[in-house]
Amino acid sequence: MDLEDRSLQPNVKAVLLAKLREYKSDLNNLKSEHKRLASANSNQAARDDLLESGMADAMSVSANQRGRLMMSTERLNESSDRINESRRTMLETEELEQLHGVDDNISKSKKILTNMSRRMSRNKWIISSIIVVLVVAIALILYFKLSK
Repeated sequence: MDLEDRSLQPNVKAVLLAKLREYKSDLNNLKSEHKRLASANSNQAARDDLLESGMADAMSVSANQRGRLMMSTERLNESSDRINESRRTMLETEELEQLHGVDDNISKSKKILTNMSRRMSRNKWIISSIIVVLVVAIALILYFKLSK
């Protein structure tokens, strides 16, 4: 068409060439729109295929992740229970150590009281001996004074 238009008269030729350019631009626009729609449809079909397989994968992955999360939560709870039990054991151990400390203090106190009791008994014997000696001395002095 382009070649035919060039062989025509100049006034008709200009009008026909303008129409030809317009038709060519419309044809190019339609071709590009057709390509865009065709690629959009193929992209949409590919996208739908991917989404369908992706949804199945996502559901299996989600179930897998949920299972792992449940296992992790269970392990975390078990660890927390072990920590609490260890803390309880530590507190009991500290109480026992305090009791051992109290027991040691009681033993020391018992030794001190035993020593004090021995000293007290010894002091009683010494005082009693002194009293007996003094009574004998007084009796002897009175005997010698009264007998003369």
